[in-house]
Amino acid sequence: MRISLLLPTLLLTVFSSSAQITVAHLLTENLSDPIGIDSRQPRFSWQLAAPDRNVLQTAYEIQVGDGPESGKIWNSGKVQSDQSLYIPYGGPAVASGQKYFWRVRVWDNKGRASGWSKPASWQMGLLTPADWKAQWIRVANEDPSQPSPLFRKTFIAQNGIASATAYITAHGLYEAQINGQRVGDAVLTPGWTSYNKRLQYQAYDVTGLVHPGKNAAGAMLGSGWYRGYVGFEGQHNVYGTELSLLFQLVIRYKNGHTDTVGSDGSWKTATGEVRHSEIYNGETVDARKEQKGWSLADFDDTRWETAQTADLPKDKLIATVNEPVTKHETFHAAKLLTTPRGEKVIDFGQNLTGWVLVKIRGKAGDSIRLSHAEVLDKQGNFYTENLRSAKAQDVFVLKGGGEEIFEPRFTFHGFRYIRIEGVDGAVNPDDFTAVVLYSNMPKTGNFNCSNVLIDQLQHNIQWGQQGNFLDVPTDCPQRDERLGWTGDAQVFSRTAAFNRGVDNFFAKWLKDLAADQVSNGAVPFVIPNVLGDGASASAGWADVATIIPWNMYLAYGDKRILEDQYPSMKAWVEYMRGQSKNDLWNTGFHFGDWLFYRPFDDNDGRSAVTDKYLIAQCFYAHSTQLLINAATVLGKKEDADNYTALLKRIKDAYLQEYMTPDGRLVSGTQTAYVLSLQFDMLPEALRKQAAERLVKNIQDYNYHLTTGFLGTPYLCHVLSRWNQTDVAYRLLLQDSYPSWLYPVKMGATTIWERWDGIKPDSTFQTPGMNSFNHYAYGAIGDWMYRVVAGIDTYEDGPGYHHSRIAPHPGGRLRSASADLETGYGKLSSHWEMKDDTFHLEVVVPANTTATVCLPAVDRGLVTEGGNNLSAVKDIQIEGIEKGYLLVRVGSGTYHFRVSK
Repeated sequence: MRISLLLPTLLLTVFSSSAQITVAHLLTENLSDPIGIDSRQPRFSWQLAAPDRNVLQTAYEIQVGDGPESGKIWNSGKVQSDQSLYIPYGGPAVASGQKYFWRVRVWDNKGRASGWSKPASWQMGLLTPADWKAQWIRVANEDPSQPSPLFRKTFIAQNGIASATAYITAHGLYEAQINGQRVGDAVLTPGWTSYNKRLQYQAYDVTGLVHPGKNAAGAMLGSGWYRGYVGFEGQHNVYGTELSLLFQLVIRYKNGHTDTVGSDGSWKTATGEVRHSEIYNGETVDARKEQKGWSLADFDDTRWETAQTADLPKDKLIATVNEPVTKHETFHAAKLLTTPRGEKVIDFGQNLTGWVLVKIRGKAGDSIRLSHAEVLDKQGNFYTENLRSAKAQDVFVLKGGGEEIFEPRFTFHGFRYIRIEGVDGAVNPDDFTAVVLYSNMPKTGNFNCSNVLIDQLQHNIQWGQQGNFLDVPTDCPQRDERLGWTGDAQVFSRTAAFNRGVDNFFAKWLKDLAADQVSNGAVPFVIPNVLGDGASASAGWADVATIIPWNMYLAYGDKRILEDQYPSMKAWVEYMRGQSKNDLWNTGFHFGDWLFYRPFDDNDGRSAVTDKYLIAQCFYAHSTQLLINAATVLGKKEDADNYTALLKRIKDAYLQEYMTPDGRLVSGTQTAYVLSLQFDMLPEALRKQAAERLVKNIQDYNYHLTTGFLGTPYLCHVLSRWNQTDVAYRLLLQDSYPSWLYPVKMGATTIWERWDGIKPDSTFQTPGMNSFNHYAYGAIGDWMYRVVAGIDTYEDGPGYHHSRIAPHPGGRLRSASADLETGYGKLSSHWEMKDDTFHLEVVVPANTTATVCLPAVDRGLVTEGGNNLSAVKDIQIEGIEKGYLLVRVGSGTYHFRVSK
């Protein structure tokens, strides 16, 4: 009997001692096997996996070599450290264009060593302007109608090709080909940056496209953001008037020889089927003008003109650090409609960003016109008034002679519906496929719950993000705007970091923010800035300079974003200080609580516009606090001390100007109280009554919100912080206007710009500003993930090195689940109520810890894996906090149950 009782323990001991740890998911600069890296000290990251609990890394060893199994370039030696993210390369200086391989092994806190990981690689980009042997080329005499130019060049490659890498950029957009094959899968390259200060190039492994003998390389260009219409009032040619190409192909041979093929005066140029392209207005393609086989080696280009070289700078060229825009989901017609006006319309069932691929037959010269729209009007007709001046039309002209396939290259549209003109007879919906475009950010987060409307809201949040994260975080993808509005981006950034891996995306965009920041520290309304230096410095918009770097640090644990952005963060705070008198910032233009709810029957002023300078002072304090946080992380003690003193004066000035002696704010709005509480503007003794005033305001509006862009993201967080999560749930579950679920019940598939973009009577809000894909109000997702499901970070372990799992059941939800792919692996929180018993499953990745907050004050009511907590050696009880039992756990899977 004694032997049988000991057997499970014996087996567990044997299993634990023999359990293996493995290392996988190797990344270099947050990318898998990247090429074109220009960091001279690339950083390495990896994940540990082990079947048992409480696994922590204690040491690592990295080897770098010139081959998959070689470590002769650099060996870190055994380093005693738990760090598994962002370890910098420490070997000899890296060389332009060189490919490197690396592998890692680790030791854990149980005395085990992993084997060597499978090797990963990275390839350097071109590190200096002198590495560019190619010359800029352009068209000497461009057609005024601006058809897309083609450029081509033939070249000879020798036998024994080891590798071939193409480095490409353009003024404008480009699509490159080698021997008739498309180079890469990215679209809208080189992306959008502050072109005159920072121009990205892309690097491609084209080894499989180049062969011994005669080859041809080429590229087609489009106007894009460079010279096309962008901004307001017909603004175009923002960065220049002439398109140009820079193309460099480096062929390495097995014998060590290298050939370089670069754009120069020997290239030829002509035009092809793309007759005009605009981002706002769409693209015109005439198949009769196609130069078939134009990028093949045997194509006859004797009629083509010679390209003109241009003495354009190369010192602004930078490698691409973020994921490019690529094609993703496709949608077929959900419905084919004939509207009351007789229009032929296809409904794809989802508001999306991208274009439509068309298969069509017809006679030479026949043309088909596709118009794009987000909604149909009250009568069911095609509605484009909210696009303002954007034509959003693609025109395809047939060459005749069988089935033809058309697909745009240098434009994109925001749409759910297309109107089809020019098709004789019946429209075959199978001939039209919607192709979705967005930056190729890895999907990281999932959320679902027992309420189908909330699940649809999460769907809308995700699709709003995807539709607007096209190389920059745009406000909307459909009308004549599509700009990188800073206020929208900052309010949504933390939500975005749950749904997708946006660390590279925002790191790139923030560098453009720093580049376009005005010399006095003011931050423009949009990045890249196409509106001019005067369009800057609005509170809550410009604070993007401090808010997103801090949010990215919390989400990913990468100090580099704070290091890179710290001068920009400091410059913005200093701008506000310079505009202030006696530490009160009450000057300048501010958007305020943009698009807040304003009832028509507001006779007593309860929803009065929140004082814009009150808002400005709140964000002045918040940015100063975030600067203090960054200075502390970076070891800048003098700055931290100086700004801590400034912060006290900012808050004192706020109290003197905006609060009465009994704690009432001069603006009695939800936003005023939300910002004051979120940013700790009030003395502790007055915060509870301020929260009560907030709740009273919400109750006065029958549990509806009245907040706009700046108040909405923090509303439910403030309520939960002040033990009013039940009120937050009532707001979340409210389904009449204004609310998050009102658009859901009206059929939305993305987040709307306005709470009532479509009114209850099915009429529209003002067409001058009424986008149906505008992610800002989707910032409620952050509360759903961090409070409803309960996945959160601690500042002592950013990037989920130390996680907080604190689900808050409520709102008649029976269950909620969230999964997040962190830098360390999957982190999960799944809860469910069964017969008054709370069940919680938690998954914690290796090399991390978590504090789990369980809704209980008596540990005797809590079990894990069917055992009392005191009997589970893997769990450390930390105490009680606000009615929650806190327990500390290491990696592994845990099953908690809390009984009443």
